[in-house]
Amino acid sequence: MLHQRTLKLRAFVALSLICWIPIALMGQRRIEYENYIKQYRGVAIREMKKYGIPASITLAQGLLESNAGESSLSRRSNNHFGIKCHGWRGRSVRYTDDAPNECFRAYDRPEDSYRDHSIFLSTHDRYASLFRLRPDDYKGWAYGLKRAGYATSPTYAQTLVFIIELYKLHEYDNKKLDKAIEHQEHSRKFLTTPHDPHLMNDLVYIVVNAGDSWKSMSKEFGISVRKLQKYNDRDKHSSLHVGDIIYLHKKRSKAPKGCYVHVIRENQSLYDISQMYGIRLDKLMKLNKTLLKDDALSVGAILRLR
Repeated sequence: MLHQRTLKLRAFVALSLICWIPIALMGQRRIEYENYIKQYRGVAIREMKKYGIPASITLAQGLLESNAGESSLSRRSNNHFGIKCHGWRGRSVRYTDDAPNECFRAYDRPEDSYRDHSIFLSTHDRYASLFRLRPDDYKGWAYGLKRAGYATSPTYAQTLVFIIELYKLHEYDNKKLDKAIEHQEHSRKFLTTPHDPHLMNDLVYIVVNAGDSWKSMSKEFGISVRKLQKYNDRDKHSSLHVGDIIYLHKKRSKAPKGCYVHVIRENQSLYDISQMYGIRLDKLMKLNKTLLKDDALSVGAILRLR
C-alpha cells in the first residue's frame, strides 16, 4: 500500500498545477528569431543598463519591427525599430508603411539603430511614464508603448508580450543572466563552442556540449573547477555528459514558487530532479526523507520540491 503521505500528495497534485520546466517551450518558434536574439541580446542588455529600457522589450520590438532583421527597411537602412524621420538630420530612406513613401531614419550599423531607439524613447515626453515602471515589468512597457502611440496595430502590445514569453526574453532582464551573457560575449573571442545561458530558480545554468570539460567551462565562465563541481553536487572524479545541466551558482534549498511537487518519470534519479529545479541534492532528500525511507522512488511517485 502507498504511504498515507504519498496519497495526500497525489490528491494535492490532482487539484493543483505542477510546475513546467522551460526546456520544451509551447508555441511555434522560428529559427530566424532565435538567431536574431543570439546576435543582438548583448546589445539590448547594454542598452538596458545605460537607459533603463528592459532588454526583453528592446529585443521584442527589434524582432517584430524588423522581422528578425529580414524586412526590406532593416536591410536597406539598418533601421530595426521602424523609427520615422521626425526631424532627423541624418541619412534617410523612403518606405511605404502607414502611408506611401514615408521618411525613415537610416543607420550605418544595426547597433546604431539600437542606440537611437534608446535615445528616442528616453527623450520623448510621451514615453516618460514608462521609465517609472519596475525594471521587470515587460507587460507594463508593452501596453505603455501602445498607449503612447509607438505603433498603430491594435494588437501591438499583445504581440510583444507573446514574443517575450515564447522566447523567454524576460530572462535577459535578470541581472544574473546579464553577467552570464557578458561572459559569453567575451568568450566568443576565444572559444569555439560558447554556451547559451538559461535560468531556473533564479539561477544561471548552461547545458553541456560535446567536448566540454570542467576545465573548459571553468575558463569560459571564470569559476574554479572545484566551485563548479560543488555547485552541482559533483565530486572531483565525476565526468560530464552531453546534455548535463551545470549551474554557475550554488543551488537553492527549494524549488521556485509555483513548483511544489514532481512526478517521477522513467529513468529519472534524485540527482536529475535536483538539477532540473536548481535544488541542492541534500535539501531535496531532506524534503522527501519519509518517501525515501519507504523506498518508494518508482515511476509515478511524487516528490516534494518546497
